[in-house]
Amino acid sequence: MQSKTSENSKTTTTDIVLPGDTNSINNLFGGELLARMDKVASISAKRHAEQIVVTSVINNVIFSKPIPSASVLILEAKVSRAFGTSMEVFIDVWVESLEHQVLTKVNEAIFTFVAVDIKGKPVKVPQLKPESELEIKRYNGALRRRQLSLVLAGKLSPNEATELKALFEQK
Repeated sequence: MQSKTSENSKTTTTDIVLPGDTNSINNLFGGELLARMDKVASISAKRHAEQIVVTSVINNVIFSKPIPSASVLILEAKVSRAFGTSMEVFIDVWVESLEHQVLTKVNEAIFTFVAVDIKGKPVKVPQLKPESELEIKRYNGALRRRQLSLVLAGKLSPNEATELKALFEQK
């Protein structure tokens, strides 16, 4: 299986926030944004795996700024690392200012997907070859995030989490 780059999985969507998508102070519901991120991230993971994918974990979500009604949203997802049958996908969310043609980052999230066959059994995915400085940073961080998730789930002993231990070792 040949490795792929993050650009191979890049998926971008543009959408608008309508009044029915907002809370009582006219900002986008967090759950609505999560659903939109899950969709764009699943397409990204599917492009990388060339298989059916299912959401396994929402690893991290940062709601940095409120997103008002009528905002134009741009969501971009890319696979940041592949692990056997799973993939970490990083999602960046911007609001577009139409009058100034400026993008403001309002959110980011990290989701994990597992590639499966038609019967729901996990299948192997291609490895990822990061290219840009940001892709390399996210790729390297993905192993630490994965180890932390496995430790918290009780699937990995803290003593075996070598990448996490390295963060705390004094040199």
